[in-house]
Amino acid sequence: MSRCAPAAIVLAVSGLAAALAAGCAHAPPYVPPVSPEPAAADAARSAAAFKTLTGLAGAWEGDMGEGESKMKATVDYRVTSGGSAVEEVLGRGGPYEMVTMYHLDGGRLLLTHYCAAGNQPTMVLVPGDSPSDLQFEFLRGTNMAPTDGHMHQARFELLGGDRVKATWTYWTQGKPGEAATFDFRRVK
Repeated sequence: MSRCAPAAIVLAVSGLAAALAAGCAHAPPYVPPVSPEPAAADAARSAAAFKTLTGLAGAWEGDMGEGESKMKATVDYRVTSGGSAVEEVLGRGGPYEMVTMYHLDGGRLLLTHYCAAGNQPTMVLVPGDSPSDLQFEFLRGTNMAPTDGHMHQARFELLGGDRVKATWTYWTQGKPGEAATFDFRRVK
């Protein structure tokens, strides 16, 4: 081997490292590992649940809280995108406004929560017997590392046409943490 070969290897490796650092090589985006994929609800249940969610369109107000701590809150639901999505806006116009989008993906119902924490967990409707009790489990997330805190579960209890109770469970360090409960009544 000539004396120039080691220098050429060092230059090639350092050139590759510089190219990677400059973004010349495209690696796939980071997707944090998730718990095993939850079983999706069957297509008929998902379609029925989505139809129920479209019926929430309107303005709602009520209380939200963790444990005994309660405060006033608002939420708006809107059917959008030609009827293919439901938009939920919690605390519209406030400093912690958050948006959740619901849509069908083949035979399953998904929600993606655009959180004030800066991440976007996606959850899937899981099987269940009650059409008025919709439970979602974490499927995947973006803009988050595996141990970052994120909303991991959501449950909606539809208590008649004008009342909905939602419980969102926040996970941190891979374990369930605080659960926030929202109790809303339709105002229009």
